[in-house]
Amino acid sequence: MDKEEMESISISYEKIVQIKDETKDQENDEPQVNYRGIKAMPYIIGNETFEKLGSMGLLGNLMVYLTTVFNMQGTEATTIMSAFNGTTNLATLVGAYLSDTYFGRYKTLGFASIASFVGLLVIDLTAIVNWLHPPMCGPKEVCTGPTSFQLFVLCCGFALMVIGAGGIRPCNMAFGADQFNPNTESGKRGINSFVNWYFITLTFAQMVSLTLIVYIQTNISWSIGLAIPAIFMFISCIVFFMGSKIYVKVKAEGSPITSVLRVLVAAFKKRHLPQQLSLSLFNYVPPKTISSKLPHTKQFSCLDKSAVMTEEDKINPDGTPMKPWNLCSLQQVEAVKCLIRVLPIWACGVIYTAATAQQHQFIVFQAMQCDRRIGKNNFMIPPATYVVFVMLSCTIFLTIYDRIIVPQLRKITGKEAGITLLQRIGCEPTVGFQPHRGPISSMSGFWLIPQLTLNGIAEALTSVALVEFYYKEFPENMKSIGGSFYCMGMAAGSYFYGFLIIMAKKTTLHSATGAWLSEDLNKGKLDYFYYLLAALSAVNALVFLVCSNWYKYKGTQDNETSSTEMEPKQMD
Repeated sequence: MDKEEMESISISYEKIVQIKDETKDQENDEPQVNYRGIKAMPYIIGNETFEKLGSMGLLGNLMVYLTTVFNMQGTEATTIMSAFNGTTNLATLVGAYLSDTYFGRYKTLGFASIASFVGLLVIDLTAIVNWLHPPMCGPKEVCTGPTSFQLFVLCCGFALMVIGAGGIRPCNMAFGADQFNPNTESGKRGINSFVNWYFITLTFAQMVSLTLIVYIQTNISWSIGLAIPAIFMFISCIVFFMGSKIYVKVKAEGSPITSVLRVLVAAFKKRHLPQQLSLSLFNYVPPKTISSKLPHTKQFSCLDKSAVMTEEDKINPDGTPMKPWNLCSLQQVEAVKCLIRVLPIWACGVIYTAATAQQHQFIVFQAMQCDRRIGKNNFMIPPATYVVFVMLSCTIFLTIYDRIIVPQLRKITGKEAGITLLQRIGCEPTVGFQPHRGPISSMSGFWLIPQLTLNGIAEALTSVALVEFYYKEFPENMKSIGGSFYCMGMAAGSYFYGFLIIMAKKTTLHSATGAWLSEDLNKGKLDYFYYLLAALSAVNALVFLVCSNWYKYKGTQDNETSSTEMEPKQMD
């Protein structure tokens, strides 16, 4: 590094120190935020509860609706469900970006809630209006499939549901947390309480949807059964807007996605520069940033070049670079490193999601052909209700894990959580269970319970831990991306699961063993498909073991990097 460049860096850092001193007085003059946490909770929790009752009331039994009312084949309906679930979860990234960059969480949630209500209303109309769905057919009749117009109307309802979910899922938890002061103990307790209530309402909505609403849809009327979720969603909108006057509405301040792109572009532009010492890196920290300072790490050191100051890099009076696509701060670089480190773990989560996706899709299709009678009156359990066993086993295991397993592990490992998040994720049981040989129609529906129980345990270990992992491992200004990362993993898993179904159907259609996924499961080889999922899960577990050993947790400092290297220094 030549003398002129060193002098340029020294002047830049002097400006940064001066700017920080000047902004201290400005911070004290700003109006204080009036946090109304507890008072805002009835509106937010009420909105969340009725929203989940609405969306779950549709999704819980959608597979049966497509096959019985729209006369779709089982594999076709499963593929559509996979595409719908995948697109819904993928839309959360778009929703997070629009919320952070333009509209803020309040406006995004309000618009998304209305979109979900209209979507549920459109789907209900496909059941109410006879010419919006195919004619009913008997067991021995040739069923007529939906027309192009009928599919178009149905897809319009799906599209509105995708828009609604894309805005609600990445913003609802963050908006609830916005109502509490994160700098006070009472505010921190309030945030924890809100998160607990969030999952309680989610479980409550799923239980009601998969029992009462599913029963009405299957045994009484689809028109009434689909109108109930629409009514719940309408109530959700009313409750949400009733609290508008007391909400803390955080303004959009720009998406961190732009910051990520700037680091990548700047690093590419400066790829020919020699690797510099950390002393020469631009380490400006905004005076009002919500993010904690990240230590410099040696992983992905090629990205450090985006923070190397050259003669062409000029600094604004407020300390920011004049050309943000040419020069990025070291904190921006470390945030991108956090994102890249998570990607292999996320990829392993995709296979897990694909392996467990059958609990909401093929399990329902399988339950439709099982013997679902119980009691002397031969009461028929609705096919979609079997998914309740996933939630029951998940809830029971979470209680056992928190109250019994964690305290014992804490004594052994000395860690507050018992084991690390990655260790907990890696404990996922391999799913893919087919305990019955012979025709599916002769199989009792109770044989599905062991498989669903395993899925529930897997969800308690892996799904909950993944949510916590993404929340903790992303920097504070990237929490919305972290929230959408879990949904994007579910999206990729749903797409991959749909791909597996299509490939299994095509490749085994004319095989010697027969088609694995026949429309009549009695004639198919569904157990072979489950063995495939189990094999993929086993391979995925080995890959995850390698990735978790390589992973470096956020805030972990390299041994060869001292803390003093992180501070801006003057150069002579």
